[in-house]
Amino acid sequence: MGGPLFGKVDEVSSNDQTAYLPESAEATEVQRALPEFLGDDVIPAVAVFSSEDTIDAAALDRLGDALADAERIDGIESGASPLIPSDDGLAAQAFVPIDADADISDAVAQLGDELRASAPDGIVVHVTGPAGFTADLVSGFAGIDGILLLVALLAVLVILVIVYRSLLLPVVVLSTSLFALCTALLVVWHLADAGVLLLSGQTQGILFILVIGAATDYSLLLVARFREELRVTRDRGAAVLAAVRGSLEPIAASGGTVIAGLLCLLLSDLKSNSTLGPVASIGIVFAMLSALTLLPALLFVFGRAAYWPRRPKYEPDVVREEHGLPSRGAWRRLAELIRRRPRPIWIVTAIVLALGAAGVTQLQAQGVPQSDLVLGQSEARDGQAVLGEHFPGGSGSPVYVLTPEDELQSTADVLLAHLGIEGVTVTSDDSPSGSAPVTERGIEAYGPPGTPAPEPTVNDGRVLLQATLADAADSDAAAKTVTSLREELHGGGPGASTDAADRAALVGGVTATAVDTNQASIHDRNLIIPLVLVVILVILMLLLRSVVAPILLILTTVLSFGTALGVAALVFNGVFDFPGADPAVPLYGFVFLVALGIDYNIFLMTRVREESARHGTRDGILRGLTITGGVITSAGLVLAATFAALSVIPILFLVQIAFIVAFGVLLDTFIVRSLLVPALATDIGRAIWWPSKLGKGAR
Repeated sequence: MGGPLFGKVDEVSSNDQTAYLPESAEATEVQRALPEFLGDDVIPAVAVFSSEDTIDAAALDRLGDALADAERIDGIESGASPLIPSDDGLAAQAFVPIDADADISDAVAQLGDELRASAPDGIVVHVTGPAGFTADLVSGFAGIDGILLLVALLAVLVILVIVYRSLLLPVVVLSTSLFALCTALLVVWHLADAGVLLLSGQTQGILFILVIGAATDYSLLLVARFREELRVTRDRGAAVLAAVRGSLEPIAASGGTVIAGLLCLLLSDLKSNSTLGPVASIGIVFAMLSALTLLPALLFVFGRAAYWPRRPKYEPDVVREEHGLPSRGAWRRLAELIRRRPRPIWIVTAIVLALGAAGVTQLQAQGVPQSDLVLGQSEARDGQAVLGEHFPGGSGSPVYVLTPEDELQSTADVLLAHLGIEGVTVTSDDSPSGSAPVTERGIEAYGPPGTPAPEPTVNDGRVLLQATLADAADSDAAAKTVTSLREELHGGGPGASTDAADRAALVGGVTATAVDTNQASIHDRNLIIPLVLVVILVILMLLLRSVVAPILLILTTVLSFGTALGVAALVFNGVFDFPGADPAVPLYGFVFLVALGIDYNIFLMTRVREESARHGTRDGILRGLTITGGVITSAGLVLAATFAALSVIPILFLVQIAFIVAFGVLLDTFIVRSLLVPALATDIGRAIWWPSKLGKGAR
């Protein structure tokens, strides 16, 4: 039922940054007021024309005619500005309004094609500005429904075929994962369509990957249990029931832990973070349900044939001789090594991880320019570079300032006095262009001497000033200008109210939105990370009925996260030469790595506790590691591969999350869960279960 919705998710999703800001943010308040001053809800595109030679009057007339003809394009609104030549005569620009509800990507592409077809020889055309960058984002996310899902499924299929050397079992497992994704998508789509949830391109991509990875992991755990049971019983129905009983606790605990961590995001200020929590949690719920319902039914139907050509044999005598433990194999040898030398192993492992974590100091997570959000070729980025060569850097993306009518001039004076502002206009319905310049002398008139100055448009006692930035709207310099202006206008200084409703002058626009987004993201990161740790710690204490073991697991997982982030920082800076990272990258990386990374420790330690109750703690650790080693390694490889698939989407944020989570999962799988945790637990002994009865036993 959810399958047909794969190509329709964009109908209920939005990539507008302002839509995800808190209601009280300044940029949000200004954005809500803009239609009252500027008319219909439009996104401005900036058409930039450049040439190596001076653009003469005839060429300008021809370009003006092309702009007028472009209004026939679906989504292009009337009211484009006149062409504005640059001072050096080598460029010209015009502002073209595009309907915010139209297909922005298609409208921008058609606009560019129309203008290039009509431009005189030697003139290069770029479409940039807010609409241009929005089109880049839409194009970047275009592969989510197709290529991302295809790459993720193909990666999982290859890994499962290699690991299990079976043709049917990978299909059974992937069918379970796809069923989980379809049902989750069905629920999420209708909730987003009803306005209950906000859905963005990045949330959609993470949902796809998270459900495929988690459902496959849970399925592998049950498949491994089913194989164990088939060796001691001929009745596949009994084997399925025993496998479900043995897998229920770790799957429920794992999924519950992930859901609890994700729901902590509900306390985020940024709606892009707070909405990810319930969306991803819905995905995890269906991943668990699919693994515990559909998969057992499929295994019951296929029985031993599911593992063909390596069908498990009915051999209860062999199992009794092994005491339920393989007598050979890599995991048995590793477990024996850890039992003999636990302390050197965990000390060396912890030191190596700590050295990797030191790279965290190199992580540049203060935000990235809008022009760098999309990797690869970008017409909007190229156009912004051309714009900066011939015009003020902030052309096309002004700072919007809402101010009381009686404070128009005093507010304009503050703007004009700032070195980061090139010029100021006020919105005016009386002006032919829709705005009028404001100088130290007041509103300037258009026309011959004696022409009266136009009256500003007033709405609810406020006027709208537009200030052109001297620097590119997505630059650090522009962000500093906006922050400085807010302080001078008493809207953002220390001790000032954080509620936009209490401020006289409000500063918004593209740059202000980026500033507010970064501030909210940093707030979310500082709040959510410690909260997730506390929540997961409490869950582990209840699950393992211990205090020492959960603290140990949390500390090792945090160390693993620090190492993943540290190595990622070195790779981002030294290998990929990324311009930085969004402040939300560490938060997303933390939530997924800690919540998902703890899964493998839960899979391991629940089995260790089960075995310890029968054989003692140290033997229980050996048995738990040996029995779960193969399945947890397979699950880790699958989850790492699915998250790595996010890198096929050319969005900087998703590529960085893909690397951090994929590398971190591999670190958890092969180092933390295989070496650090078992070695520490062995060295501590039965005290690891304190204060439960198991921690006070004789073994």
